Amino acid sequence: GYLTGSGLAEYQQSGAVCGIALPPGLREASKLSEPIFTPAIKAELGEHDENVSAGRIAQLHGRAVAKSLTDLTLLIYRKAAEIAAERGIILADTKFEFGALPGHYVHGDTLNDAAASFVLGDEVITPDSSRFWPADAWVEGQVTPSFDKQYVRDWLTGPQSGWDRHGDAKPPALPPEVVQRTSERYLEAYRILTGEPLI
Repeated sequence: GYLTGSGLAEYQQSGAVCGIALPPGLREASKLSEPIFTPAIKAELGEHDENVSAGRIAQLHGRAVAKSLTDLTLLIYRKAAEIAAERGIILADTKFEFGALPGHYVHGDTLNDAAASFVLGDEVITPDSSRFWPADAWVEGQVTPSFDKQYVRDWLTGPQSGWDRHGDAKPPALPPEVVQRTSERYLEAYRILTGEPLI
């Protein structure tokens, strides 16, 4: 729903995200006129998932499966974004992981072929899988403070960690204060979204 992170980097290079052309002039945290479906393919353990186009999903699994995944993703995103907005939070983007029950998945190009029993797995609308921004802090063109794991990413990739993410060394252990500040953000997101504290 908003342009940031790897989507922004891709847009700045090509004017598109996952094969979807976007209007010129968008910046950090720009709100898109409509949410877009930006699929990725699972990578080997420890590797980053590969962003692809919906067309690539259709090549791999059939047009009907690609359409079903697009429709389901956008339906869930829109509902979650609506609930978050009522509570003063912007759901900038999120990820869902879908699978199919064994014996139910059929590759195909017709809706009958794609009558798979999709399973929505993993975490859904959590700070680990979503970017939550306080609506009152959002300014187009600026990095928005968030309730997600971006705080950890910023520390790891900043000079204070001493870690070269392009090297072979494992990332360093997180200092207690980074763990504490991240936990506080997650708990605050929970409190705002649900109306009650978790702990």
